[in-house]
Amino acid sequence: MATDWRPSAEIATLRERARLIGEVRAFFAEHGVLEVETPVLGHGGSTDVHLASLSCVATTPEGRERLWLQTSPEFHMKRLLAAGSGPIFQLARSFRDGEVGARHNLEFTMLEWYRPGFGLDELIEETTRLIRRVLPDDPGPVRLRRYRELFRHRLGLDPFTESLGGLRRLAEAQGGLSMDEAARDECLDLLMSLVIEPDLGHEGLDVVIDYPADQAALARRHRDPEDGQWVASRFEVYCRGLELANGYDELTDAEEQRARFEADQAARRSAGLPEVDSDARLVAALASGMPEGSGVALGLDRLIQLALGKTSVAEVMAFATPKA
Repeated sequence: MATDWRPSAEIATLRERARLIGEVRAFFAEHGVLEVETPVLGHGGSTDVHLASLSCVATTPEGRERLWLQTSPEFHMKRLLAAGSGPIFQLARSFRDGEVGARHNLEFTMLEWYRPGFGLDELIEETTRLIRRVLPDDPGPVRLRRYRELFRHRLGLDPFTESLGGLRRLAEAQGGLSMDEAARDECLDLLMSLVIEPDLGHEGLDVVIDYPADQAALARRHRDPEDGQWVASRFEVYCRGLELANGYDELTDAEEQRARFEADQAARRSAGLPEVDSDARLVAALASGMPEGSGVALGLDRLIQLALGKTSVAEVMAFATPKA
């Protein structure tokens, strides 16, 4: 019989969490951004190869159906944008299988918001302003850091032109794992997380931009001014070695989105991963005309962890998964 019934977080911490969430809501109210709620269960899941969706079979008006626990509220929120909602935000319960650790929990709170008409520069400014409001101390200046330059400076290689063999050897040396069959993105992700990320955000808020084009499934792409290669119109915000937010110049082309879903499914099959139902309603919403703009997802538990000086997200959750 389980006897460990006590919460993961202290009650005083939960009071502080509630206060900080109130600050987040006040921030968006001051900026005229509508709070929305969207389903936790949906007919489509995330096809992203790097995410593991959870699902259940439930009885609906259509009979017994597989429904997917959302890895983020993105698809439903974009359908609201296409319906004319204007700027929106949500504090959403989100689920990702296998993600457990000091910075992860299977169930977590995602703060996600969308700004029709905003470019990435405007959204970066708003995102860092919100982070400053929640943190008790000024984290320092905002610095834009190009993904390519970070690899050159820290590892002495160009992540866009280095051979796959070279990346595998370096990733294996850094991670202590066999990388003989690893794809290019797997090598880059490992090197980013083990070598580069820990050094980011210690002298301010580091905003990493110009990621490889295939590392942003739902973002637009643009040309790298250095050599014309396609890069993702995406940013990530880091503070004290912790990734807090991931923002995109959002893709609005329905056919391109459909093609990316199909490419994801092919990649999942190639990797021996189970297929996940694509969200056909999102494609239909894009086809109807979603306004251009930018959106960002921020790990609220991580931000609160930083604000309260805790060592893990479990310490700011009422009941982390092991105690749920």
